[in-house]
Amino acid sequence: MKYVLITILILSSVIAVPGQIENLSEDIQIRSDGHETQINTGKNGELLVNISARDIGKIKANGVVRYRDLGAKGDGKSDDMNAIAAAHAFANQENLPVQADQGATYYIGGKERTAIIRTDTDFGTAAFIIDDTEVQNRNASIFMVSSGLQPFPLEGVVTLKRDQRKINVSLPGSCLITVTNSHIKRYIRFGLNQNNGSPQTDIFVVDANGNVDMDAPIIWDFDQITEITALPIDDKVLKITGGRFTTIANQAESKYTYYSRNIAIRRSNVLVDGLEHRVTGEGDHGAPYGGFINIRDCAYVTVKNSILTGHKTYRTIGSAGKPVSMGSYDLSVNRALNVSFLNCSQTNNINDRTYWGILGSNYCKNLLYDNCNFSRFDAHMGVANATIRNSTLGHMGINAIGTGVLTVENTTIYGRTLVNLRSDYGSTWQGEFIIRNCVFVPSGGRPVSASLIGGSNSGLHDFGYTCYMPEKITIENLHIDDSSHPDDYQGPAIFANFNPKLTDDSFQQQFPYVITGKVVLTNVTTASGKDLRVSDNMFMFRDVDIDAN
Repeated sequence: MKYVLITILILSSVIAVPGQIENLSEDIQIRSDGHETQINTGKNGELLVNISARDIGKIKANGVVRYRDLGAKGDGKSDDMNAIAAAHAFANQENLPVQADQGATYYIGGKERTAIIRTDTDFGTAAFIIDDTEVQNRNASIFMVSSGLQPFPLEGVVTLKRDQRKINVSLPGSCLITVTNSHIKRYIRFGLNQNNGSPQTDIFVVDANGNVDMDAPIIWDFDQITEITALPIDDKVLKITGGRFTTIANQAESKYTYYSRNIAIRRSNVLVDGLEHRVTGEGDHGAPYGGFINIRDCAYVTVKNSILTGHKTYRTIGSAGKPVSMGSYDLSVNRALNVSFLNCSQTNNINDRTYWGILGSNYCKNLLYDNCNFSRFDAHMGVANATIRNSTLGHMGINAIGTGVLTVENTTIYGRTLVNLRSDYGSTWQGEFIIRNCVFVPSGGRPVSASLIGGSNSGLHDFGYTCYMPEKITIENLHIDDSSHPDDYQGPAIFANFNPKLTDDSFQQQFPYVITGKVVLTNVTTASGKDLRVSDNMFMFRDVDIDAN
């Protein structure tokens, strides 16, 4: 008689949206005692899985675990979540890939259960119905892509410097390092969702000898470290392919109780290819979502050839006591490096303002859109280096704060501005913008006075860091379709009026805002025929060097 015990523990940690905690703990016990294959639930909710010796032999002979092997019906009515979780647990134990049954429809109800994925998984053409109308735990992911490698505290590192090239450690291989100084607060948010900031955090990759990958450099000085952790990076790429997922939306109260009934990726070197996610059942109220594909604490993740869906925008009362629209995401990326979205789109109109922007991100480095058709790109609490190319961005456009280089190429943008520097985080970008071969349609063609670079900073709020505008902005071959404009339109401005009170030397900024040094313009054309202006606030931008070729 053979007994095998699998225990799967997902550590609790903060995810995409401030205030949302993911705290999952699941036990799955697998045994083979010669009887028929069946799944039962223990008194504490754990799965008790028995797989007959004959079925084990058949599965191993096939070289793949199918959901039906563990009893999934695939009829679209029976709740198959226990069978799905059991199938992945057995596959993880035997290091076998998982394959959904082609043509099956798996219904996933509201019970608290997470399937842990550690082997290649082919969802194929199978459909998955995720019913969020009655959920036991809104924070419980449906699938968790996880590594068998465990994080560990990094001993001996007591300080770090910005752009430091090497740390004095010896590691088992390449690792993702996460470091925190809880004594310093950054990203002290301003506005209707104001807060007291977050502990200074950084992430970076080092090799076995402690050499830092300088494509994603350290961006903060750490004179003190309160926590530093190393997470080994898996060498092998884990592949997740196919799948037609539909979420029946929750009917909860419209407040900041984010739902995470999703595919959570917590492993480095992952490829998601050909996935589709749709949303149905949204009404006049509901709680927001924290990303159907939720990527965090990992590096080298690619999502390609996939179709996502924007979520309906609901309103609530924000931390300032006033009504706010709640961000709701189908894509979420947090504390992650080198994440790419290739040839992806969304099901709803990217210019439909009833739906929120599809991506939210925090603490990321090297984000890429290539050939994507999305409602927006967004970096909340900073991105170090981002590239958008061969894409179309809808009504929410490009929103970012961060460092390094923001590159936008061969892209059409329908947002209010060409690039919006988020004012709730100080409209800061310490680095440069490079914009080439793009088309800008201000506010999707509505009559507005267009600005290329948007944002605001009063100079009176402490964001926890010095705020910068891009040191250099290079714009080449940009066409501004401003054919719809108000009667008093004077032409598009390079800069919005970032601080209407800063009109002479009498205004004193308590927290000075460092203005752009140089703008290089080559072949910028307008549909209106009007020339490009500097800004409505000429005093604020009086010292900018404009090089117009």
